[in-house]
Amino acid sequence: MGNPVKIKFLYHSGFCVETRKNLLLFDYYQGEAEGLVKSTPKQVVIFCSHSHPDHFNPVILDWQKDRPDIHYIFSRDIRPGQRVENLHYLVPDETIETAGLKIKAFNSTDIGVAFWVEDEGTRIFHAGDLNWWYWIDTPEEMAKAEREFKEEIEIIKSEDIDIAFFPVDPRLEKNYSAGAEYFIEKVGPKVFIPMHFADSPEITDEFRNAMKGCPSRIIILNQKGQEEILL
Repeated sequence: MGNPVKIKFLYHSGFCVETRKNLLLFDYYQGEAEGLVKSTPKQVVIFCSHSHPDHFNPVILDWQKDRPDIHYIFSRDIRPGQRVENLHYLVPDETIETAGLKIKAFNSTDIGVAFWVEDEGTRIFHAGDLNWWYWIDTPEEMAKAEREFKEEIEIIKSEDIDIAFFPVDPRLEKNYSAGAEYFIEKVGPKVFIPMHFADSPEITDEFRNAMKGCPSRIIILNQKGQEEILL
């Protein structure tokens, strides 16, 4: 990592990532972020990986009234329904440089994109709804889910990642960690932070215990407002 990074967990898949110059907000759904966005002297960049309501809350668009300098980075499937300044749309396999950041979009195994962001040498990955959605389904559907996920990981693994936010979803029952384990094995982020667990924070502790000895540092942020500073 280039410089210290402060991470604040908001809820579900929502995080504030504060770097030396920037406040990066990913997939805001619930939690206290408005005050921080409006008060910070740093540049604010808001990322939304797709249009599902647990990843995109339109209230983020109201914040530009107080902070007209906000940069918005959205997946192409999002329809804001109002005029938005400083808005960049991304589709899978697209790369842009804006607001001093290098940003790459990868395909999701649901809708939208996953984001890779480089900020002064710190590489951050937010998976959105990219996951091995290993539902108990027909053999054909299960094979399709596995194939699509692993094909995308083959593309992503060429990227260096310092901090990864990735789903650990209890709705998948015994398969809740399949995607996360494969991602760690193949991509090897320095720090791995579970997300997408809604109101089941205990699953993150179960995951950490199961992953003792893995090559990535597992950090658990599972209470609203919980913070961690990475050096």
